[in-house]
Amino acid sequence: MPGQLPFDPIAAARTRWQAHGWQDAAAGMAAVTSVMRAQQILLARVDRVLRPLGLTFARYEVLMLLTFSRDGALALSKIGSRLQVHPASVTNAVDRLQAQGLVRRVPHPSDRRATLAEITPDGRALAAKATAALNDQVFARPGLPPSDLEQLVSLLENLRRDAGDF
Repeated sequence: MPGQLPFDPIAAARTRWQAHGWQDAAAGMAAVTSVMRAQQILLARVDRVLRPLGLTFARYEVLMLLTFSRDGALALSKIGSRLQVHPASVTNAVDRLQAQGLVRRVPHPSDRRATLAEITPDGRALAAKATAALNDQVFARPGLPPSDLEQLVSLLENLRRDAGDF
């Protein structure tokens, strides 16, 4: 791996934290920094799979949310709420997906103020192709043994619950 260090920089930072008298925060700093670095690693893996398909993870999430919805369509506000992202991010993702012919905007049937994003047949096909590739290249082997995965999911669920995520 290019740029691979001969030591763990997070462990080194933790040692320096402790040396500066911040023992009470050292474990938390190491945990937060580790999660953020792990997110970078995982996102890079996901991007390597999705980029050739013309997708980002954010747009993939929108396609999958629409795929899993009962009618293949959701209000933009509902997409933002379910994905826990800012309305501007939803608008941007839907704009790009629409430009690619993967979703279309349609009027809400009962609320004239709302707009729905509806997945197209091409969007469904690309979502299925992307999911197969992600399952094969990332999700089935994320870099941890299954028992560690379950523990990680549980720990992160606790963190998310404590933060008011759900």
